[in-house]
Amino acid sequence: MAKKRAPLGNITNQKKDPRLPNSSAGSAHCSKLKLAPTQPVCVNATSLLTQASSSSKSDDVYMSVDETKSTCDSYKSPPRVEYIENEQVSIERKAFSNLYITPISQTTTNVNYCRRDVLSEIENKDPQLCPMFACDIYNHLRAAEAKMLPAVDYMETVQKDVNSSMRGILVDWLVEVSEEYRLVPETLYLTVNYIDRYLSGNVISRQKFQLLGVACMMVAAKYEEICAPQAEEFCYITDNTYLKDEVLDMECAVLNYLKFEMSAPTAKCFLRRFFRAAHGVHEAPSVQLECMANYIAELSLLDYTMLSHSPSLIAASAIFLAKYILDPTRSPWNSTLQHYTQYGATELRGCLMDLHRLCSNAHVSTLPAVRDKYSQHKYKFVANKFCPSIIPPEFFKSSSIDQFSN
Repeated sequence: MAKKRAPLGNITNQKKDPRLPNSSAGSAHCSKLKLAPTQPVCVNATSLLTQASSSSKSDDVYMSVDETKSTCDSYKSPPRVEYIENEQVSIERKAFSNLYITPISQTTTNVNYCRRDVLSEIENKDPQLCPMFACDIYNHLRAAEAKMLPAVDYMETVQKDVNSSMRGILVDWLVEVSEEYRLVPETLYLTVNYIDRYLSGNVISRQKFQLLGVACMMVAAKYEEICAPQAEEFCYITDNTYLKDEVLDMECAVLNYLKFEMSAPTAKCFLRRFFRAAHGVHEAPSVQLECMANYIAELSLLDYTMLSHSPSLIAASAIFLAKYILDPTRSPWNSTLQHYTQYGATELRGCLMDLHRLCSNAHVSTLPAVRDKYSQHKYKFVANKFCPSIIPPEFFKSSSIDQFSN
């Protein structure tokens, strides 16, 4: 049964066609959505800029929300043992030998070593948490994020035919597309990153704006997904507004401008680590907290002004605000979060106020995709949670760093 939702009615990427009716009213031509049983929704974006131009099952067993999103069946993690010349060799031991990594037993006296990851390794026995290398990985991501940020003022200094409202409408539509295709969250975040970085140095017309969006999503899907949608499917979701060759040409233009630097740290990269740090060592992970933090972080994708904040800052602020919304009586920030995020509560204030504004106004926003997404049962209806109107000033006061317990 076809699923109806609001069409992409605000980006005018319509080719001139004498067969189309000439409408001067706000109800510009836009084909109805159609959803094939195995294909995502088709949307013709013929009138996307019309509006924008005028206004400048509760489970006891925990499973990460990200694990529910996949276009293909997941593959099991490979075994932790390699067989080399009839000799069993531990992969960790081989890594230590090749990379000269100090074993855990010799690093417990190092104050910079992340002890929580040692406990995580002992309790979860999950090699994907990378407890041995997590600190180095996230320090590298913090250094790399500054190199992959778009210009914060490209709409004012570069673009002439599109504006921030049009960008919000495009991203809102891409959120719906990612849901229809069941893409992993990283794909959506990377898509928006590619769009903003490309627009930071290239003037684009409103007729090609949606083309840029689907081309960037196709690149991001190729980077993140096991089974990425094909170019023809991205033509389909635009109601064949663009030809396959046009999508491929735009893909080439994006890749060449970005110099094939596709691995950009996003807020989602940091959220996973910050989410683990938000819980005590012996606390069970909270699905509701994870969903709430993801909801707040995705709201930031819609707002052009959020480009002034780094992804790690947005992730840390999303954790702060999510904890506060779920339990307004307790201070959301503590020494553990300060240690792992490398942000004090006072440093979060500016970004936190922006996120709080987005969260408070989400129910009246003209961009409903993120709110509708997180109003579903599988996301614990977190979008329906009440957001307090103010955040107590005392929650921003710095506190002394506590010693981490073993």
